[in-house]
Amino acid sequence: MRLPRIMIRVTELRLPLDHPPEALQEAVCARLAIDPDRLRGVTIARRGYDARKRGAIVLVYSLDCDVVDEAGVLAAHAGNAHVGPTPDTGYVPPHAGPWPQETPRPVVVGAGPCGIMAALVLAQMGLRPIVIERGKPVRPRTVDTFALWRRSELTPESNVQFGEGGAGTFSDGKLWSGVSDPRRLGRKVLEEFVRAGAPEEILFVSKPHIGTFRLVQMVEHIRAQIERLGGEYRFETRVERLLIENGRLHGVALSDGSVPEGAPVVLAVGHSARDTFAMLREAGVAMQAKPFSVGVRIEHPQSVIDAARFGPQAGHHLLGAADYKLVHHASNGRGVYSFCMCPGGTVVAATSEVGQVVTNGMSQYSRAERNANAGIVVEVMPERDFPEDVLGGVALQRRLERAAFVAGGSDYRAPAQRVGDFLAGVASTHLGAVVPSYKPGVTPTDLATCLPDFAVEAMREALPRFARKIDGFAMEDAVMTGVETRTSSPIRLPRGRDGQSLNVAGLFPAGEGAGYAGGILSAGIDGIRAAEAVAAALAG
Repeated sequence: MRLPRIMIRVTELRLPLDHPPEALQEAVCARLAIDPDRLRGVTIARRGYDARKRGAIVLVYSLDCDVVDEAGVLAAHAGNAHVGPTPDTGYVPPHAGPWPQETPRPVVVGAGPCGIMAALVLAQMGLRPIVIERGKPVRPRTVDTFALWRRSELTPESNVQFGEGGAGTFSDGKLWSGVSDPRRLGRKVLEEFVRAGAPEEILFVSKPHIGTFRLVQMVEHIRAQIERLGGEYRFETRVERLLIENGRLHGVALSDGSVPEGAPVVLAVGHSARDTFAMLREAGVAMQAKPFSVGVRIEHPQSVIDAARFGPQAGHHLLGAADYKLVHHASNGRGVYSFCMCPGGTVVAATSEVGQVVTNGMSQYSRAERNANAGIVVEVMPERDFPEDVLGGVALQRRLERAAFVAGGSDYRAPAQRVGDFLAGVASTHLGAVVPSYKPGVTPTDLATCLPDFAVEAMREALPRFARKIDGFAMEDAVMTGVETRTSSPIRLPRGRDGQSLNVAGLFPAGEGAGYAGGILSAGIDGIRAAEAVAAALAG
């Protein structure tokens, strides 16, 4: 429970993995040089770990401390980078009304993390947003998604990519990001998630995650809150056209025949809304090709990753299933890196178009499945790979996904290959000890038939390098499943400092689809920024 009075934050407090509970208070008193009777209470603000020395892993804490004579203690530690006042993380919307009766209701296109947070903050500011979502509500969407995984039945408008909750609903539910966040908007996102049913530990663990099933319940809870505040959802509804005159958005034509006019529009469509990207190009909205990456999903036994990362402390309940982050700069000028690593998870079918195969990774909150998986992906460079076509990235993605569909057997099975065969340049005819988790199944083959030559070359160079960092990473029987193509949006919709499109006033591009986020947390943060930008524009 959060203390009602917290004044001092102590950071970088390092303790053994199995320290007793009282060690926290003892360490705080030692750091602050105070007697124990002056410490009224301690709350964990952050807990991570340092696993650089296997077998000697330590926990690293930031703690909020309620002490007697806070001002005196702070003065005694002036200049100490690890002792200071606890920062104020409370969120106060910059515009909260009251709004004139004629104020138009903002339109939010897309109900992924960005759109949900934009709509929630707009609703909390009293602006009663209208949320347009091409897919279904999250529970029937889940039924459709499972139909692809279990029976090879694809619903193009309701799948891993489209529907309430966005692509992040079927993922590991990672809630950390490297984006600059000086206003601590990420804290606002996490607190709203906790209110919606996420475990409270996401507020303090260093790499918080939720898992798919919890995300489903949270998405429903946030929708209910938005509706209670006057917001409105329209599911299975698409934006067909933008009504633009003299560089200003005057309305959006929807597939249900309605035309909300005069309203600002938050465009949070996600990284796979390819038909929407084409519509935006046709409408003349400013657009740029953006780098992204393509590759495969790689699976190892989770026990191999745990042992490589944690050594004899593998399996400790505070460490959980081990993750990793790997980067290699290949000699052909391409970066190769691990992407969206899912400890104790599964590889899932993530296509949104008929006759294509796409992979992604997913974990439940427990992270208890047999395998670890991650994308191993290679940079795509627009200026090098398709310099004349702003939608060249979409064309490349589709070409690779169609090739994967054919290589897998043209029935939504995915092509797969043993790492040993991939490195040797021969097709796999069977798989070994590592059982692939991808449903509806895999076909052993040669992944080089459905990847660019530059990606195959770079990955063959990178995998042995990665094995130097994680013992067993290039094991013969590790399984690679293709293709991973939806790493991020292949386009960017540039916007000004006011959050609006560079050439269409009233249009607020946001989130992953606009090229401004990469994951649940960063998308949520960008959604808050978009809501604030809309409110500022309406306030004049």
